[in-house]
Amino acid sequence: MGKYKLIAMIPARLGSKRIPKKNIRFMLDKPLIKYPIDLLLGNKCFESIWINTESEELGNLCKNMGILFYKRPQELATDKTTNREFVYDFLKHHDCDYVVMVNPTSPALKKETIDKFVEFVQGNDYDTVLSVNSIKTVTFFDDKPVNFNPNEMLPSQLLSPIKPVVWALTAWKRKTFISLQEKGICPVFGGKIGLFDIPEDECVDLDTEEDWTIAEAILKARKEKQGSVRYVEL
Repeated sequence: MGKYKLIAMIPARLGSKRIPKKNIRFMLDKPLIKYPIDLLLGNKCFESIWINTESEELGNLCKNMGILFYKRPQELATDKTTNREFVYDFLKHHDCDYVVMVNPTSPALKKETIDKFVEFVQGNDYDTVLSVNSIKTVTFFDDKPVNFNPNEMLPSQLLSPIKPVVWALTAWKRKTFISLQEKGICPVFGGKIGLFDIPEDECVDLDTEEDWTIAEAILKARKEKQGSVRYVEL
């Protein structure tokens, strides 16, 4: 199973403002919350798989889908609650070496990506592992160039990539997370950090209705793809 004991946690509130009740809303043929559950069920990499929610209804629904239910305190169920707070609460109640947070707002994730992420965690000794999307593109921050010299333009493939965090998958070492939190230090980016690249078509994160449309289009395209490539005859 690996040198570290891993448990998987799916964070989900029943209430949400930007996309109302998104976790029980159907995306194509199944509710959003079922996407991470289906990816994790039967995965022998994890000692246990948990839904972390304030909602009895959502928790019981997920139990019926085959995973365990941890009911977070009601005060950690607002739209202002951070992952720093609810992950600390969860880890105080669950023994493991690492918790792997699988975000239900990343429905385009694939099983093989989770498998590779777990291999990355098991094969290293990071305190925090963040999922990122490496993008080779000309980038500015505060109106200043970040990864290029404006006086020496390079082909895009030669640029150093920017690496935004996508939060699809995150792993935290329990001991480090708890220790930093109790010292008043933010543990979300704590200790030795490892970055794990997520493929571009799996990075969509559901914050808006536009994101929902993009995710559905990606999933629909995967289902319809026949594996053949066609070209115009010249």
